[in-house]
Amino acid sequence: MAFGIDRKTLTNWKKSVREGQISFLTHYWIDERFPGCKTVTKVGCSDINKLICWGKQHGLKAEWIHFDKEYPHFDLFGERQKEILLAENQMEQLKNFNNY
Repeated sequence: MAFGIDRKTLTNWKKSVREGQISFLTHYWIDERFPGCKTVTKVGCSDINKLICWGKQHGLKAEWIHFDKEYPHFDLFGERQKEILLAENQMEQLKNFNNY
């Protein structure tokens, strides 16, 4: 279950992904499969090769991509999420969801 973002933020992320940009969307998230994780960051890009290359820079494997038809993305959570958001200077994503 996702919550903590507004429609404008989601719409902007979707537009950015469709345009082939690497785009970040962090939101609160509860999933019993991942205890202790309260947020997830979706890093999306419609240019799959670009997304794969971006992921490799952060030690992410192509098979971890959620190949959504319209919005392919990596799901980041936990300590790895924090590390990547810091490396990508996504401070607003971290601040908004108290991840650091």
